[in-house]
Amino acid sequence: MATITNAGVGSGIDLESIISATLQATNQPKLQKFAKRESELSVELTGIGGIKSVMSKLQDIFEELSDPDKFNQRAATVRQPDTSGSLGDLVSVKADETATTGSFDISVLQLAQGSRAQTDTSNPANTFTSADEVVATSASTLTFSAGTNSFDIDIDAGATLEDIRQAINDASGSFGVSANIINTGSESLLVIESSEAGTGNDLVITNNNPELDRLSTVANGGGAGGLAIAPEDVAQDAIIEVDGIQITNDSNVFSDAVQGLTITAKRPSENGEIANADIAFDREGVTEKIDSFVTAFNNTIDMINQQSASVNAPLFGDATVRAIKDQLTNALTTQISGAGDFQTIFDVGLSLNQNGKLEKENVVRSVNEALDSGFSDVGKLFTNPGGLAETFGNILDSYVDSGGILKQRQDYLNIQKDDLEDDRSDHQYRMQQLEASLRNKYASLDTLIASMRSTGSYLMGQLDSLPGFVREK
Repeated sequence: MATITNAGVGSGIDLESIISATLQATNQPKLQKFAKRESELSVELTGIGGIKSVMSKLQDIFEELSDPDKFNQRAATVRQPDTSGSLGDLVSVKADETATTGSFDISVLQLAQGSRAQTDTSNPANTFTSADEVVATSASTLTFSAGTNSFDIDIDAGATLEDIRQAINDASGSFGVSANIINTGSESLLVIESSEAGTGNDLVITNNNPELDRLSTVANGGGAGGLAIAPEDVAQDAIIEVDGIQITNDSNVFSDAVQGLTITAKRPSENGEIANADIAFDREGVTEKIDSFVTAFNNTIDMINQQSASVNAPLFGDATVRAIKDQLTNALTTQISGAGDFQTIFDVGLSLNQNGKLEKENVVRSVNEALDSGFSDVGKLFTNPGGLAETFGNILDSYVDSGGILKQRQDYLNIQKDDLEDDRSDHQYRMQQLEASLRNKYASLDTLIASMRSTGSYLMGQLDSLPGFVREK
């Protein structure tokens, strides 16, 4: 007998629908359960991830707030001369934490500059016919020095003036030496500049081949070479006056003229111009740091509330999230010693509103008033041992770091998601086995019914062939 491959073909019964309904009744509840659990895990992971993210940002803020130097900065405000709009700034001033507060009048008497040597046209033999003129017929060396710096360049036989210009500009050991060729229309002149500033640091160029004398400030045999430095092009120091005291430096950047200040001369004073630099505590910087703390703390509270405050929130009633919020809020009340008149963060103008978020409002004083009365003590609330940075840091580390509670929670949830995938695979296999079993059972039934129908049809045919047999209708 031929094998029946489509259930119900032999019997005429819709066995495929019966098998499908049986499988559906078994499969659908499981699939719904898997989908629901996957959604729960994903939502919980998203919630934990969101809280961990804002806490990481709060952790970053407190890592910065733990540095006492961040609260001990000075700010320099420079009032430029009235002519700065057209002539540019006279000076720029930066202050570090060692600078003394006060006001300084600054003028610039002279800018520092490097030297500039160019072809001495008083002797026509020093000039060149063009940039393509061959200067050296044999291999040679040019040596450049200024102050304590020096370097050599090798000149190939047959090198042109342009070849030498490029070699100077490409020299790896250069201390800021550059070369240019000026074409006057009838001759070519060489100009070499050095950035090595300071009195006595004029550029000196020597050679080991008299053919290169036109490229040198000192001839091979001694005496003047073909390049000369004009009086206005010699290297010189920068000179400034601070409160009438003259200060000289071989650079336009004065890093030790006044303790804690870096003064950069921009241009010489004209007609006695003076810039005024006012050095004060960096109130704006400290205020920004307090603002960043308030914002990061409030963002953390917002995220915690979003993920757990309502019945429909993914982490509603979660013990870990509730503990985080309680610990962060309680940390605000930390009593800090050694911060002058300030003992808690609420003493410097902050307060908690009814939503558990920080505000820069306080019935006692404002942040500005706290900075006025104890600028350095405000920072100590954060940086002192046992202060806010240490207290919050310990809490945040325990939750956010690689071995922290939230990371462990994420790992556990991800393991559950992996287990769920395994359960799905197992269920799919069981459904395949169930389908195979149902088809085997119904295949036997189908074959039996088909056989019985065939036998019945045969018997009826035999009866119909008997004489006198008539079927009742």
